[in-house]
Amino acid sequence: MEINHPETVAEVTACFEAYERALVTNDLQALDGFFWESEFVLRYGIGENLYGIDAIRAFRTQRPAGDLDRALVRQAIATFGRDFATANAQYRRHKSGAEGRVSQTWVRFPDGWRIVAAHVSAG
Repeated sequence: MEINHPETVAEVTACFEAYERALVTNDLQALDGFFWESEFVLRYGIGENLYGIDAIRAFRTQRPAGDLDRALVRQAIATFGRDFATANAQYRRHKSGAEGRVSQTWVRFPDGWRIVAAHVSAG
């Protein structure tokens, strides 16, 4: 298995950066497109445990959008073969200064790269 194939790293990095742009601008339609359309996708958040795409969508429509803008302090992307990757980052919110971490597991499907699991934590 090839670890960190340059072309694959570039693809996942571009997806991760596009997801970040959609997140900080609260682009709900774009955010939906980054997640695997499945009952098996999951997202653990600071105060929520979301199982399935419907739960993730419902959360996004109800979430406060006042302090979304953030800077990535550090990120680490690793690919395993050509179809599996992890993306992890530390961030700091511009408005509140709150810090946190995000971990995402990405899989390449026939229609493109999708997040199959995500975890967000504070501190």
